[in-house]
Amino acid sequence: MKLVAITGSIGCGKTTLAKIIRDLGYTVFDIDGWVRRLYFQKDFIKVIENYFPDVVINHHVNKRALRNIVFADNKKLKILESLIHPFLKDNLKKVIRRNSKTDDLFFIDVALLFEQGWDKYCDFIMVAHVDYETQKLRVMNRDKVSAEDFDKINNIQLDNEKKILLSDIVIETDKSLNLLKVELINIIQSLENADD
Repeated sequence: MKLVAITGSIGCGKTTLAKIIRDLGYTVFDIDGWVRRLYFQKDFIKVIENYFPDVVINHHVNKRALRNIVFADNKKLKILESLIHPFLKDNLKKVIRRNSKTDDLFFIDVALLFEQGWDKYCDFIMVAHVDYETQKLRVMNRDKVSAEDFDKINNIQLDNEKKILLSDIVIETDKSLNLLKVELINIIQSLENADD
């Protein structure tokens, strides 16, 4: 198998690229989706309650309250990451084991690729990029957050310019979906023909 990471800072267009690739018929593992499902598992909710008791109400995690806590305190963010990352890493290793004998391209949609050290599992890394102001406006409009909240979220991620230096492919996402699709078709074709 060839494992291709789709990454990029919040609001840079990573999810849009993943959707186009999925629509082209490729398997895209959504790491954020894995995290969302984790918050519905009783055992995980209990663990969250042990570390962050104020965010669990009637056996449900108030993710907005949790986000506010961890973005305001880097130590608490590290605690949360230490609870989530082993689960995600275990899932990723299962995906790799299950598909290792195929010649197919598989994609992972993962914002914190470098922060989690997952780049070492990938054959190719594709980063979505857009200028800072466009990125900020996208997030503020999409997530209904303030500029200050955007900065808190963006500042915990590796700077997108650094991600570009560590990636094999950079895709500027400030263009139409049709142009992005054509660009991705050409990139995927070259990845399928590339040697690892």
